[in-house]
Amino acid sequence: MDTKFPGIIFQSNPGLHQPQTNYAMMKANVDHMHLIQVGLTLSDCHGNLPTFGTSNRFIWEFNFCEFDVTHHPHAPHSIALLQRHGMDFHKNRNFGVSIVRFAELMMLSGLLCNNHIQWTTFHGAYDFAYMVKVLSYRFLYTQPLLPPNLVDFLQVVKFFFGNTVYDVKHLIRFCPNLHGGLDRVSESLGLDNSARKSYHAGSDSLVTLYVFNEIKRLYFRTENDLAKHKGVIYGLEFL
Repeated sequence: MDTKFPGIIFQSNPGLHQPQTNYAMMKANVDHMHLIQVGLTLSDCHGNLPTFGTSNRFIWEFNFCEFDVTHHPHAPHSIALLQRHGMDFHKNRNFGVSIVRFAELMMLSGLLCNNHIQWTTFHGAYDFAYMVKVLSYRFLYTQPLLPPNLVDFLQVVKFFFGNTVYDVKHLIRFCPNLHGGLDRVSESLGLDNSARKSYHAGSDSLVTLYVFNEIKRLYFRTENDLAKHKGVIYGLEFL
């Protein structure tokens, strides 16, 4: 899974990196802003992609209509970056998916509240935070807010996404010579990203899957090696 959102407008002290502080800043940002795009790539438990002829039906990308770049809070440099890579905010506003309808269909899809599904992200705190906010529309009549504290948030993530959640950004801390963002890690692993649409959630979710599969093959040889890192989200680690 990958998401695109309007950047970060509230920043914490660079010297503070406590999970609770990171969560408070993330909550402030997510509570005040709208999700722009979600990307999902589907595979089997071995990381194999479905095959439907030449169609990429295993990659789903949803653009949402709620965000209005002319009125809603955002970080200008983040919006400019998305625009440079082809994001059309006017088109999203007019033809995008309703978040409420998306939340309804996600709850009916079988992907959520299902411990047989594994979720993988890269630097996924904001991915899960925005998804928790979106899915809360399903239960609330007003603009939802994230839970008040980190412990409650992690419980909600577990409720929606199950017991098997992996954040690749956390995993690479245990992989020698791997560091940086998704692009850099992918390049270090020698993966072919020639067909990638950078800064698009669907494409980034696919690269996240490829990176996860490769580091699992190279660095986490047994299920037990990997399993001890499940449920740990980078920046929000209670270790």
